[in-house]
Amino acid sequence: MYIASPEGMTGKSMVAFGLLEALASRSERVGVYRPVVKSARTRDYAVNLLTSHPAVDQEYEDAIGVDHQLVLSDPEAAHERILARHRDLAERYSVLVVLGSDYDDLANPTELAFNAEVAANIGAPVVVVLSGLDRSPDQIAALAAVSVGEFGGHHALPIALVVNRADADSLDAVRAAVSQKVRGPLVAAIPENPVILAPTVQGLKDAVGGTLLHGNPEWLDRVAVGTVIAAMSLPNVLSRLTENCTVIAPGDRYDLLPGLVMAQQSGTFPALSSILLTGGYDVPAEVGRLISGVRQDLPILTTELSTFDTALRVAKSRGRLEVASPQKMDAARRAVAEHLPIPELLAALEMTRAEVVTPMMFEFELLARARGEKKTIVLPEGEEPRILAAAEAILARGVADLVLLGEESTVRARAAQLGHDISEARVVSPHDEERVERFAAEYARLRAKKGVTLEQARETVQDVSYFGTMMVQMGEADGMVSGAVHSTAHTIRPSFEIIKTRPGAKIVSSVFLMALEDRVLVYGDCAVNPDPTAEQLADIAAQSAATAQQFGIAPRIAMLSYSTGTSGSGADVDKVREATELVRAGAPELDVEGPIQYDAAVDASVAKTKLPDSSVAGRATVFVFPDLNTGNNTYKAVQRSAGAIAIGPVLQGLNKPVNDLSRGALVDDIINTVVITAIQAQAQSPSVAV
Repeated sequence: MYIASPEGMTGKSMVAFGLLEALASRSERVGVYRPVVKSARTRDYAVNLLTSHPAVDQEYEDAIGVDHQLVLSDPEAAHERILARHRDLAERYSVLVVLGSDYDDLANPTELAFNAEVAANIGAPVVVVLSGLDRSPDQIAALAAVSVGEFGGHHALPIALVVNRADADSLDAVRAAVSQKVRGPLVAAIPENPVILAPTVQGLKDAVGGTLLHGNPEWLDRVAVGTVIAAMSLPNVLSRLTENCTVIAPGDRYDLLPGLVMAQQSGTFPALSSILLTGGYDVPAEVGRLISGVRQDLPILTTELSTFDTALRVAKSRGRLEVASPQKMDAARRAVAEHLPIPELLAALEMTRAEVVTPMMFEFELLARARGEKKTIVLPEGEEPRILAAAEAILARGVADLVLLGEESTVRARAAQLGHDISEARVVSPHDEERVERFAAEYARLRAKKGVTLEQARETVQDVSYFGTMMVQMGEADGMVSGAVHSTAHTIRPSFEIIKTRPGAKIVSSVFLMALEDRVLVYGDCAVNPDPTAEQLADIAAQSAATAQQFGIAPRIAMLSYSTGTSGSGADVDKVREATELVRAGAPELDVEGPIQYDAAVDASVAKTKLPDSSVAGRATVFVFPDLNTGNNTYKAVQRSAGAIAIGPVLQGLNKPVNDLSRGALVDDIINTVVITAIQAQAQSPSVAV
């Protein structure tokens, strides 16, 4: 895929990054190629960006064709080297993201033609990226027609036109105007994104020659969206604060500093990116002592420049997409995912899914599916730092809407103190009187046979796990994820009492999605049922097969035992044998084998000896363990010894999705579990209103 522009400053690097992620979810080996760089002596920003992607196993130097000087001095030699490098890369990578030149040489009118010739010579379909900045829809359409004509005139095939940096209120008009003017290619429009274009705090610090006086150095990579000049009284400054803005204040306005720090702590004002003190004044010892005593990571910078000169330099600062800034990367992913017709674009490329599925491919596919039909997930542990970090990433990537439980001022203040932007999340108090009354009435009704009174129900539903579960039950959320702080029992007991099992499911069970180096397997049950009966094992097998299908894994079920086929006997083997027959009788469409040993289930050579005629042996994808002891130890052994990524436990059999986290869960584990829960919810119900 060749990504090119007819001009500079279109943001095609962002489009390339987003498309690279989409391609990585469908291909095992994705490479990057830039036929022309500005100079061989300095590293190219866009190549650095793309080769830094975790799906790309490629050195920077390996992605470079020729420098711009050779194109100017000897175009024929440049073409020869570009094609030779492309042939080498095409043999090693199943997909190549090729990025056109940057138009630094404004005196070279043939640059667009050169890109078109390269695209044609390497046989790559073209995605043309245009800038919609300060242009009307008709002006954009005219530019699109000229660009498509230029590529077509050189026998290159544009398959898509992407108008980046468009006016957010004119996206439909832009798409309509371009589609009417240019027939054939897909047309997409992406609005201007202030987060991507904003400088980082580090960028502002460099621009003004500043010094970090106080705060967390890691916050220097956060974006600074907008500026407030604090040349007025504190109340008027506070009324003008916006999310992630930088406040520029005269260094001798000591009255402002404590007020701004308090606003950041409170959670009742927009979170700041930094405070920039001008004039080179020393902060008085008393004020410095006050600030240092506050738990605060917000960067406070000082500069020798005047307030006027500081404001000028900050106004001229521009940002670009940077790997070091997670906010920018997540904003780019979301912009591309929400505004590019990725499935249609990949269909135009006639791409086929590889047999191999790497963990990264699986993760990207899950993110794409979650974005496709956004669900609302409630997170009861709203003040937990890992939950807040995960919430920021989930919201920034646009994969789910979130409800955090807790007191709003406390949760938002905690997020601001930790530097997490959760402004898109809803925060709901578990003591909200109106909800408590509604939830208590419903809980008392559901548990009436257990003798639960309305008063007891009021107390119970204010527990965050019960409150979150009631939100799911009452249709205020599509699913729940908890357990970073609370035990498994505390997390899932309410779902047994309230949500209960769906029709046809005999029990609630669990699976882990085990992402190995080249495939994803399903292990069940490794977390819930200690010693299931034959009937329960059969139910676990059927549920696990359904879960596998839900996540794009063709189910081939291995009912595991210490014996294969008819070679063994005993109560444990007989239980597995009986469960296998129950699966075959109840779901004859499923491929199932049992009893079978693990090696015969995964190793084709062992399977050929032990069960040569089996359609499952040697290629199983769903593994049903005979008991919790075996399942739990096996998944942990594979996770630690084989370096597998274990996603789960994923609960199955409930009417609505609720999933449990390990109390040692990392932020990435929380993100994955929320995504899994959202995909489960997609299969069960329409989205709730947010």
